[in-house]
Amino acid sequence: MSNRIDVCFERLSQENKKALITFITSGDPDIESTERNVMAMLDNGSDIVEIGVPFSDPIAEGPTLQKASLRALEGGVNLDDIFEMVKRLRQKTDKPLLLMMYLNTIFRYGTEKFFSLCKENEIDGVIVPDMPFEEREEISAEAEKNGIYSIFLVSPTSKERVRMIAEQSKGFLYVGSSLGVTGTRKEISTDFVDLLSPIKDHKTVPACIGFGISDPQQAKKMSAYADGVIIGSAIVNLSEAYGNQASSHIADFVKSVREELDR
Repeated sequence: MSNRIDVCFERLSQENKKALITFITSGDPDIESTERNVMAMLDNGSDIVEIGVPFSDPIAEGPTLQKASLRALEGGVNLDDIFEMVKRLRQKTDKPLLLMMYLNTIFRYGTEKFFSLCKENEIDGVIVPDMPFEEREEISAEAEKNGIYSIFLVSPTSKERVRMIAEQSKGFLYVGSSLGVTGTRKEISTDFVDLLSPIKDHKTVPACIGFGISDPQQAKKMSAYADGVIIGSAIVNLSEAYGNQASSHIADFVKSVREELDR
């Protein structure tokens, strides 16, 4: 059976559209709100949703996502709650769902058990921002056994390694827009033509740009360099601002980005 991520990008390619990938932290402010927010995004133009698993020390995240993680942990959310939520989501959507989480969370839960439950609950991929590419064997066997894609990240410093990582990637390549942690940015100055040139002719998977995209215009600008864009902090900001009433605001924001991308 094809992975939903591949099916999604094939459809977008045929329609000549860019992928819109969005992120939300699970359990912020509670798991019921997260479920509503995920559906609000999927119903208003998100092609893929990354579901963040809260972690006490999220080193790749800026203040927005760090605070969201802490709020979720204070609310008591755990991985079992998130799998139960995904099970409910799967009764409403067949779009790709990913978990974004830290390596220690997988190890603590048990790698075999974790990937088995990803398969059972129809998670399509995982993003582990603190896992160096060279250490991917720590989870790759269990991931592959269960048909779960590990999505790899490349950053503006990765130029020499971009082609190597791209050739080993499945699903899509997550391209960090700039150095440092996640968070919205007024300006993104990375030379993407240069960064992505090593894979232009050797690309095995689509490339999507994330880290810092804060509004529809920025998303449109970044989409010119890649197959899609990834938006997280701008959505989590709405979750923080509106709490359990955020889903309509998130829906409006995602719809505005989708419309700009399709213009």
